[in-house]
Amino acid sequence: MAFPIKALHDRVFIKRLDRVQQTESGLILPEAAQEEQFQGEVLAVGPGLIKADGSRVAMTVKTGDMVLFPERHGWEAEFEGEEFTILREKDILAIVE
Repeated sequence: MAFPIKALHDRVFIKRLDRVQQTESGLILPEAAQEEQFQGEVLAVGPGLIKADGSRVAMTVKTGDMVLFPERHGWEAEFEGEEFTILREKDILAIVE
């Protein structure tokens, strides 16, 4: 089933998973970072920002990507009983491959 919310501009809807201590690829985050980093799955991605000249900045992340993001950025939202984090793409720290 497709995610029923359409993200706008450079916003990204993420389903938060767990705090990250080590990524699946083996990247170990320092203790200070462990308190503030989360991993999540991208559920919806906006089309990108529109620049002053009318062109659009393409998004780097896509639906299905696993990403790392800081705890204190974005907005928390709830839809049909599920909680999501909404971030601007620039606030995402990394894509986990």
